[in-house]
Amino acid sequence: MDPPAPRRRRWLVPTLLALVVVLTGGVAVFWGDIVSTRLDPKVPFQTYDPPPAPDYATARAWYLRPGPRSTLAADVFFVAPTTYSGGHNWNARIDHPKASRQFREEMAPNYVGPFVSVGRIFAPRYRQASLYSLTTLREDAREARQFAYGDVRDAFRSYLARDNGGRPFLIVGVEQGGTLASRLIAEEVTRDPAVRGRMVAAYLMDTVVPADAPPAPPCARRGQTACVAAWARVDEGDFDAAQRLLARALVWNDRGELVNLAPRAALCFNPVLGAVTTQSAPVRLHLGAVNATGLEWGARPAFMARQVSARCEGGVLRVSRPKSASLQQTGDWADRRKVPGFNLFYADVEADAKQRLAAWLAG
Repeated sequence: MDPPAPRRRRWLVPTLLALVVVLTGGVAVFWGDIVSTRLDPKVPFQTYDPPPAPDYATARAWYLRPGPRSTLAADVFFVAPTTYSGGHNWNARIDHPKASRQFREEMAPNYVGPFVSVGRIFAPRYRQASLYSLTTLREDAREARQFAYGDVRDAFRSYLARDNGGRPFLIVGVEQGGTLASRLIAEEVTRDPAVRGRMVAAYLMDTVVPADAPPAPPCARRGQTACVAAWARVDEGDFDAAQRLLARALVWNDRGELVNLAPRAALCFNPVLGAVTTQSAPVRLHLGAVNATGLEWGARPAFMARQVSARCEGGVLRVSRPKSASLQQTGDWADRRKVPGFNLFYADVEADAKQRLAAWLAG
């Protein structure tokens, strides 16, 4: 005999609530996989038709290029991080609206900003590999990143031929841009003595570089020139994040292929101390973080000093939790996996770059 209707209704509501809780929990657990699958181009890179190549002789192929009135003594060649999430393409077209907007509003003020007073800025657009390509170790993804390097190489060659004029320069790259800049240094700078002698320093932020084969000598002390400062940041105490980062890190071999870093060690430069060292940098030495997102280009942001401590351990830069709420990652799943819209070491990197340029100019 069926139970009375009121009794069935009493059980129906708790059952539905339990089902909702289970479904919500499942979506939360697998949300990253769901979004990642949605960003998968679902076409082999070998048969993929990429966007048109940029022409670096034209202004539209550059995010930033200096005007004729700049009097700064040096140049800065900046390789942008990933701002294209993905979807139908392995590589973004150079004028993708959202990717371009994120560079203009977030990446430029936070990561190009520290170098505005150091040198003339040259920031090329390139057909950047999608965020999805950075979340998988598939061969298609590696090929998309290798493809992006071709644009960065061409942009640098164009810069040297048309704009450099024998001036000293710095190379700066962030995340994917740092990985591409690392190969650029190895293949286009250090192999040419005339070019190598003009490189003041390279800053590869949020970038994994092999400690046993960096593209240039590591920056072991303040004021050293012709060296590379590279670090990959994780939250202090999050040992799982550090292990995941290094286990999935891809670096270039001497044949221009992306290979797993593991089990090799990563290079770690401490931007607060200005050196590759395992010494800890206490909060009192931190010169200043900024959240410059949305700030008008060229405007100088207010520094938030003494926000974080930093120390290199196990090949990663372990950073304490910032005091300011404005230095916390926000956005959707994809945005939280891109370079954040703030720079914890803005003032530290700016001061470090100025000191290395002064040393280079002093001979």
